[in-house]
Amino acid sequence: MEVTELFSRVRKLEIKAKGLTRHIFSGEYHSAFKGRGMAFSEVRNYQLGDEVRTIDWNVTARYNTPFVKVFEEERELTVMLVIDVSGSTDFGSTNRSKRETSLELAAILIFSAISNKDKVGAILFTDGIEHYVPPGKGRQHGLRILRELIEIKPTSNATNLVEPLSFLRNTQKKRTTTFLISDFITDEELQESLRITAKRHDLIAIQLHDDAEFMLPSLGYLPIYHAETGETTWVNSNSTAIKTRYKDSHTKQGEQIKYLLKKNGVDHVEISTADDLVKPLIKLFQLRK
Repeated sequence: MEVTELFSRVRKLEIKAKGLTRHIFSGEYHSAFKGRGMAFSEVRNYQLGDEVRTIDWNVTARYNTPFVKVFEEERELTVMLVIDVSGSTDFGSTNRSKRETSLELAAILIFSAISNKDKVGAILFTDGIEHYVPPGKGRQHGLRILRELIEIKPTSNATNLVEPLSFLRNTQKKRTTTFLISDFITDEELQESLRITAKRHDLIAIQLHDDAEFMLPSLGYLPIYHAETGETTWVNSNSTAIKTRYKDSHTKQGEQIKYLLKKNGVDHVEISTADDLVKPLIKLFQLRK
């Protein structure tokens, strides 16, 4: 992509994202994401009614009288975007692919964080870590993340969701608000990784899909190409049984993902490539109030 074309696209994303940010985050941002991180402030003498788990045993032992740790709400939030750039995200039956949908979502979340003076970083992944942008502040930092997303040429088409969650835990020692943006087309065992990550970070899953993934057009024998494995399978798209099996397979996979996320305490919203992004994001914020 030429530099002028890249600049133009990033600028258009910035203008669009800022407009949506004002519309979506009018008072919603703080109630949805703030106040979920607590930082250690000081110790004080134990008072009747204090929770035992807040006792600082080291200070208590040193002075031979009980002291408790005092925490306060963290004023600065760190937002991490963990974004799937694998082969399956290139699919789109409308004017927008799953990759382009995740790009627009990223822009909205980036400029929302920037407008609230929070840090934002990004982890771009396939079945490995493709690129990492450490958390930072300001417009130029946000634009850098968008440029990386636009220009990235992944080295793999496959997906492994466990890998980026492990990388997140290893690189972000302080609690973050993390958006995991993916179509969740993976056979990897996620449960343990989700459970551990959701304990350390405020983890939110944004599941992307395209409506065409749930239905086959009646066009006779069609080659079905799997973008992540590179395999092509021919199917009779006129067959009612094939259509039903195709739809049921995708529906079942989606339900399994939703169950897994809910079981491990991960907030979740589904977004279609045909969706206006405002409604599902507002739904997400209302869920978290």
